[in-house]
Amino acid sequence: MKDHLRELVAQALLDLRRHGRLGQDVPTPAFVVERTKSREHGDYASNVALLLAKPAGLKPRELAELLVDSLPASQHVEKVSIAGPGFINFTLARGCRLGTIRRVFELGNDYGRVPQGSREAVTVEFVSANPNGPLHVGHGRGAAYGASVANLLDAVGHKVQREYYVNDAGRQMDILAVSVWLRYHELGGVNVRFPDNGYKGEYVVDIARGLRAKAGDSLRRTAIEITDGLPADEGQGGDKEAHVDALIARAKQLLGEAGYRSVFDAGLAWCLGDIRDDLAGFGVVHDNFFSERSLMTDGYVERAIRTLEANGHLYELEGALWFRATSFGDDKDRVVRRENGVTTYFASDLGYLLSKFERGFERAIYIFGADHHGYIARLKAAAQGLGLDPSRIEIQLVQFAILFRGGERVQMSTRAGSFVTLRELREEVGTDAARFFYVMRGNDQHLDFDLDLAKSRSNENPVYYIQYAHARVCSLFRQLAEKQMSYNRSAAEAARHRLVEPHEDALLDELMRYPEVVEAAADNRAPQVLANYLRELAAAFHGFYNAQPILVADEELRSARLGLAKATRQVLANGLALLGVSSPESM
Repeated sequence: MKDHLRELVAQALLDLRRHGRLGQDVPTPAFVVERTKSREHGDYASNVALLLAKPAGLKPRELAELLVDSLPASQHVEKVSIAGPGFINFTLARGCRLGTIRRVFELGNDYGRVPQGSREAVTVEFVSANPNGPLHVGHGRGAAYGASVANLLDAVGHKVQREYYVNDAGRQMDILAVSVWLRYHELGGVNVRFPDNGYKGEYVVDIARGLRAKAGDSLRRTAIEITDGLPADEGQGGDKEAHVDALIARAKQLLGEAGYRSVFDAGLAWCLGDIRDDLAGFGVVHDNFFSERSLMTDGYVERAIRTLEANGHLYELEGALWFRATSFGDDKDRVVRRENGVTTYFASDLGYLLSKFERGFERAIYIFGADHHGYIARLKAAAQGLGLDPSRIEIQLVQFAILFRGGERVQMSTRAGSFVTLRELREEVGTDAARFFYVMRGNDQHLDFDLDLAKSRSNENPVYYIQYAHARVCSLFRQLAEKQMSYNRSAAEAARHRLVEPHEDALLDELMRYPEVVEAAADNRAPQVLANYLRELAAAFHGFYNAQPILVADEELRSARLGLAKATRQVLANGLALLGVSSPESM
């Protein structure tokens, strides 16, 4: 409907120009058509006259009057008026509002969607947690947000790829490998002091047990071989970082390339498999798991460095190769190749960014944790250095999620192994509640996740309240069958004119608003907009349900009200699906 009203305004502007009432050189402004805050001002309002008045040399109300007089007739518009300084208000025809029910029936699951591929191809990278342990509740928020954004972009016509960047070449993975290797020795009766900086979770023992079952004693070394000459750990009065780095180097020396790789890959395979299973249980499926290692083997890093060099953005200093990132707004220049010839993490970032556009995507969306704020300027600078359009790169930051149980904050620590995993959260509150609660607030706001509320079966629990509305409609149709009363879609459409009560009108308004909500949520990368709408739609339905009987003796009125209820059920299901939440038929 907003598109239709924009087209009416555009036609009116064209008519004014054609008849010389508006100069040909007066540009058309980026006007909006938005829902009014109050129905007494109509259904929609446009600010076109306020924006165009000054360049047109007219007062806003004068221009508004000219535009209203030039608007083409439309069967969907009942009334057009001018309000305030020059807003143009549109009141929709009742037939248009009632036609929403027919549109919902006709489109079904596609109501609120547009054909895929009608907008640019987008890659959305999200979660991308280091595969060095199970996902925790912090990762869960990024997963819920990223999956919902991807679903919304798909709904408004983008061709979307969901991607997970696998950090399978970094220091944290080496620390995991050493942790597994030492637990492997413990299982074989060789006790070596576990590093203060190692991963202490029980899952490390599980990985070591599987490694031992596969490799036997082939990876076993003596405690003296492993520890002799290592710098002291933090608990021994030394430096924990230096100690674990030396331990990594010793493992590589003792095991050789093939032996060390077998330990490394055991940890990687277990953690990545666990992550995939965990995400699948959370209703999150990635189209591609992109390996960091492939950036080197497929040449992306070297091509990125050569591109920066060709563009004149690299320089050498003290044997290292630097990217002049400060020329593009970054706070400091970045090393891409160290003096020892090894490329940096930033070089991998460059290669990964280049890969996204070489693979044919027109927009790249990164979804990071809040601690990655520095990546915004860094990646924008990288894009400009590579000759890419920085406006086609988005970085969405997801703030922390803090769990509360019984009013008390739940503590988390990854290395100590005492964190709350995403799997544990799902088992406690259920996937539906977790997915919905994670996106109830904007991703840029901290989230206090109330476990007790998420588990409650009450109207205060928003996901329960919404799902209950869907289940209530299903219950209506079960009661209909039990009472052997009739309903059919044709009768419901024919009897729409009987929907005249205030609560019926309010529910129609909400159903009509759904496609606009999906578009706004997608364009603003804001699934909380859809989550809030679903609460409002559920409230409108509950109000309708409680205001008047639905299974009445009057067959025509019964069909009309059941049709409205059925359309509501469809829209609730469509919206919940975009957020990764189920639509139960009974509760």
